[in-house]
Amino acid sequence: MSAGQAVGEEADAAASSPALPRVLSALFYGTCSFLTVLVNKALLSAYSFPSPIFLGIGQMAATILILYVSKLNKIVHFPDFDKSIPVKLFPLPLIYVGNHLSGLSSTSKLSLPMFTVLRKFTIPLTLLLEIIILGKRYPLNIIVSVFAIILGAFIAAGSDLSFNLEGYIFVLLNDIFTAANGVYTKQKIDPKELGKYGVLFYNACFMVIPTVIISFSTGDLQQATHFQHWTNFLFVFQFIVSCLLGFLLMYSTVLCSHYNSALTTTVVGAIKNISIAYIGMLIGGDYIFSMLNFVGLNICFVSVTACSFLRHNSL
Repeated sequence: MSAGQAVGEEADAAASSPALPRVLSALFYGTCSFLTVLVNKALLSAYSFPSPIFLGIGQMAATILILYVSKLNKIVHFPDFDKSIPVKLFPLPLIYVGNHLSGLSSTSKLSLPMFTVLRKFTIPLTLLLEIIILGKRYPLNIIVSVFAIILGAFIAAGSDLSFNLEGYIFVLLNDIFTAANGVYTKQKIDPKELGKYGVLFYNACFMVIPTVIISFSTGDLQQATHFQHWTNFLFVFQFIVSCLLGFLLMYSTVLCSHYNSALTTTVVGAIKNISIAYIGMLIGGDYIFSMLNFVGLNICFVSVTACSFLRHNSL
């Protein structure tokens, strides 16, 4: 049996699993993703924290610490390290760190509404990867709704008055990494192998040291250590909350992918972005209104809602 066939059977099994775990895992993922974006946006924009890579290191360290202590206390179980684990995980650690760092970097450089619109490209990318890698097929109405999402994103981006090329590059890279992460995570969370906790723990372990090196070599670490707000209790509290939410987001992503498909997880994230975008228009402080941009945003939001409805009914 090929890897694509095996994962296809896992997706079919997930689709036939009881509805309650599927719905609850999707809600848990959407809530964690929503809160993580808001807290990270506050740190990187409101406080002007200059070191998104350092924030990613904090989230990886929180993941390692929480899972290691939980394993010692027998709250969770995952296999001890052996030389076969890197082979079992590859290429997920590279995708994981790319997803993590590009997401944090794009959050700091774009307004919330534009960030959430450009994140919609994750949906067609995930659909494409599932078709190519997993051999899945989707009905025409879902494909049409996905193209409508792309159309809305192009309209909104084309009239973005706060255009930021670097931010656009980071968020589109984040879309690619997120789509790949969803598909490969579905492959790697076999309970007979590493399981969901093993995937989370060893991903963070393998990538935390290279990420520290990247942070140091780019000056990100030095900027973090000299940041003026480390004596500000509210900033430190939000930084710690962001680290904890980073762990919860990674865990909820794996959980949602386990009970659902990669595309379902992506669509849930997009629905969550609807509320974030409208909140960003009201309180973000960095959204510049134009009618064409606003129309593009709403085309995206309506199309995502339609896609989620059609996806649910096709299961």
